[in-house]
Amino acid sequence: MSERRDAVHILRASFVTEESVYGVILVSGMIVVAGAHGDSSWSVFWTVLITVLVFWAAHVYAGTVAHHGMDEQRVVGLGEAFRISVRRSFGLLVAALIPSIILLIGATRAVPDQVALWAALWAGVIVLAVLGFIAFRRRGASPVMQVVGALATAGFGLAMMLLKAFVH
Repeated sequence: MSERRDAVHILRASFVTEESVYGVILVSGMIVVAGAHGDSSWSVFWTVLITVLVFWAAHVYAGTVAHHGMDEQRVVGLGEAFRISVRRSFGLLVAALIPSIILLIGATRAVPDQVALWAALWAGVIVLAVLGFIAFRRRGASPVMQVVGALATAGFGLAMMLLKAFVH
């Protein structure tokens, strides 16, 4: 039971972060930009994957540099700083999973490319709403504020969808 609780804590601590929100917005932006050129789901998938990996690596590097050294009167070694940064930025990778899977479904031609692109964007909106809801709930907000937080966070995904509609 303790192992399960630890796993849930690690997932919540590393997924419901600003990095996760940023990751979903980044993925949505990449879908909008790549999809605006009429690229296939397969091409958009690779664009998203490579971009997310580069941003994640840069985030891990920046976090490692930022955490290395003194922290609250103790020395943080390079290895510990790296582990902190990897754990903290994990959400950026996880955030890309659902939209990427949807893009792969489009790449297999199970659904048309445009359906896959729009579905991936809608999935981003839903993931953002869930992240916002969990974040507000975790902080003890009232149920009304939890919904408001979910809607506000989802608003960033909706903004990306409006951008895609405008660009398209």
